[in-house]
Amino acid sequence: MSELLSALPGASFKGLVAVEVAGLRGMITLRGDLGAATLKAAVKSVAGVNVPEARRTALAGETGAVWMSPDELLILGPYAEADIMTAKLAEALDGVHHLAVNVSDARALFRMTGPDWREVLSKLTPADLHPDAFGPEEIRRTRLAQVAAAFWMADEDTVQIVCFRSVAKYVFDLLSNAADSPAPVGHY
Repeated sequence: MSELLSALPGASFKGLVAVEVAGLRGMITLRGDLGAATLKAAVKSVAGVNVPEARRTALAGETGAVWMSPDELLILGPYAEADIMTAKLAEALDGVHHLAVNVSDARALFRMTGPDWREVLSKLTPADLHPDAFGPEEIRRTRLAQVAAAFWMADEDTVQIVCFRSVAKYVFDLLSNAADSPAPVGHY
């Protein structure tokens, strides 16, 4: 049997912030009517959280839900339970128009830790990262240089970034280059 590996096993960089691959994480794309009672109940039963409002997260440890668009959530959980969570969503939403797909192996998750993460990310994204514009429990879907990505704060000094697995090396290199110690721009 093959060994399960994250996109860039053990990849890490220390500079203005620490950049590391966050490892394997269960990720499920759930599309449907986010205001529907049935969908809300399904998310609560599988992820243990309420459906987040627009551009918000609802996280409880390793599980939770992240708003991705007006009809899409990213459900997070333990990697080993992603197929089970997907099946539970499908069962709970049987007969309701929806799409629930385990995308764990199609995504990569990174973690940046350190008080200067806003400084680092601001070099790569057009998103406003000022603390008045982006704070805890918020998510931004945007671009990092030339690729699509999304990010949210895990705490004041930690941001998590998700992208397609196919561009994981590119994103890791971008983050590492932007976090290089001689590269501050004094934006924040």
